[in-house]
Amino acid sequence: MARRLSFPAFCLCLLSFSLLNDPILCKTLKRDVKALNEIKASLGWRVVYSWVGDDPCGDGDLPLWSGVTCTTQGDYRVVTKLEVYAVSIVGPFPTAVTNLLDLTRLDFHNNKLTGPIPPQIGRLKRLQILNLRWNKLQDVIPPEIGELKSLTHLYLSFNNFKGEIPREFASLPELRYLHLQENRFSGRIPSELGTLQHLRHLDVGNNHLVGTIRELIRIDGCFPSLRNLYLNDNYFTGGVPAQLANLTNLEILYLSHNKMSGIIPAELARMPRLTYLFLDYNQFSGRISDAFYKHPLLKEMFIEGNAFRQGVKPIGYHKVLEVSDTDFLV
Repeated sequence: MARRLSFPAFCLCLLSFSLLNDPILCKTLKRDVKALNEIKASLGWRVVYSWVGDDPCGDGDLPLWSGVTCTTQGDYRVVTKLEVYAVSIVGPFPTAVTNLLDLTRLDFHNNKLTGPIPPQIGRLKRLQILNLRWNKLQDVIPPEIGELKSLTHLYLSFNNFKGEIPREFASLPELRYLHLQENRFSGRIPSELGTLQHLRHLDVGNNHLVGTIRELIRIDGCFPSLRNLYLNDNYFTGGVPAQLANLTNLEILYLSHNKMSGIIPAELARMPRLTYLFLDYNQFSGRISDAFYKHPLLKEMFIEGNAFRQGVKPIGYHKVLEVSDTDFLV
């Protein structure tokens, strides 16, 4: 026969269960406390003034540190998010961050961090979002960043990174957004990036990159999920291959301010989702196919600064076409 608890005993059990699962009573993992206090010691007053006490997850009457998110795991609390942005952090990237092994989100954007990303960044195996844009970081990207297998969003734009774009980025199977614009990257874009099955957004604009689109899409079935491709303001040469139309999910194609040439293949007008097409300030020639003007989704097409021949626009033409008469060769 099942044994029944008396009412006071039942209440005591509920109270005990509540106390054991109350995150306030859980201790913060010593590893994370040590790491956050090391970071605290290296940051400027704008952050430190709001980080009161020794425990970043809160201690008694003291609140959780601003920008820190903690999660209960068993009998301990661990730091899972660190978001300290737009507070004028000055100095090198705090290496102690790489000891926060349960981080899923690290956001230091819009600060004044300098120096390189430490190779120890590869220790953050659970990291999903890494946002370091709008800083003064420099040097090459450590190959260890390819060890962040859970990464979905990588923002490194508006820094001073140099060297080649690491091939190790192709080892990030969950990557969806890759922002590398406004740096000093050189060399060619690794074609291996085309093997990323979930990559939706690739922005390498405003760098010192060379090569051709043909080299970038040379792998069969490449970039199956890509929606936005920004190659603008680099030193790309060659033409636009008709095979680019195989990227059937592409919505934005931004090729402005390069050294590309040749004709624009009519096959691109059959890309079903193409919405914005930027071709301006290259060395393109020939004639823009009427099919582009009939595209049901294409909203804007920029073609100025080239040597296109003027064509007859079809009846019902309604595209926003950024062009002056002097850009046409009759």
